[in-house]
Amino acid sequence: MKIAGTTRLAGIMGWPVAHSRSPLLHGFWLAETGTDGAYVPLPVRPEHIEQALRALPILGFRGCNLTIPHKQTALQVADRVEPLARRIGAVNTIIVAPDGTLEARNTDMFGFRENLREAVPDWTPGVGPAVILGAGGSARAVVAALTDAGPTEIRIVNRTLARAEILARDLETSSTRITVHPWSEVGNVQRHAGLLVNTTSLGMTGEPPLVIDLSLPPEAPVVDIVYVPLETDLLRAARRRGNPVVDGLGMLLHQGRPGFEAWFGAPVRVTPELRAAIVATLGPP
Repeated sequence: MKIAGTTRLAGIMGWPVAHSRSPLLHGFWLAETGTDGAYVPLPVRPEHIEQALRALPILGFRGCNLTIPHKQTALQVADRVEPLARRIGAVNTIIVAPDGTLEARNTDMFGFRENLREAVPDWTPGVGPAVILGAGGSARAVVAALTDAGPTEIRIVNRTLARAEILARDLETSSTRITVHPWSEVGNVQRHAGLLVNTTSLGMTGEPPLVIDLSLPPEAPVVDIVYVPLETDLLRAARRRGNPVVDGLGMLLHQGRPGFEAWFGAPVRVTPELRAAIVATLGPP
């Protein structure tokens, strides 16, 4: 990669940020499209996030991605927040406008929707309730994507009911009812479900395992937004019983597309070559 005076700049802010695959992801697209650009890690402590975001136009950056712990704080810093990001309550993409103002977006919903569409194109939202494990920031993006897709019911299963109730209140629509259930009901809640999505970090490398008995119909897709490991115990168990499975890597890859296109002006795709390049960094299964 050659850096010149005309090079367009973007990056990812987080604390920590060294684990992020986003520089590799965007670096792949920069090379593939021959774009004069650079995408760099930007380790920013939580107490410095406002200063760092305000410095983006001063330093000539086109924008950045945001990861933990900055996704909520940026809502208060940006000059404009797209309605979708406001609805979800979190931001993962900042676009610097020509006048230097900051626009906040959330592309996680797009990433989830595109990953699901690509992996299980025949899935029909109306076949049964969608069951969501967890009620954090990722769950909010997933629920927002699903309410747009059209299931009549979404069931949120979470250990802290109050958090799930806030999610339901914020995201329920006239066409999609959202119900809240304690973790102890996870088995019963799955019966007759048309989709199961794990949005928690359970099952991720270094985190406690996700221990549930699957009881949903065998034709219902099972999605895990975790991608390290690529095949979690949940997906392995679902595959054994015949359920279609969707890993979390596609969501990561697809959510990067809108930001790249806004910063660097080139359309990009999620290809087998890109996926293989990222999988090679994930370590043994």
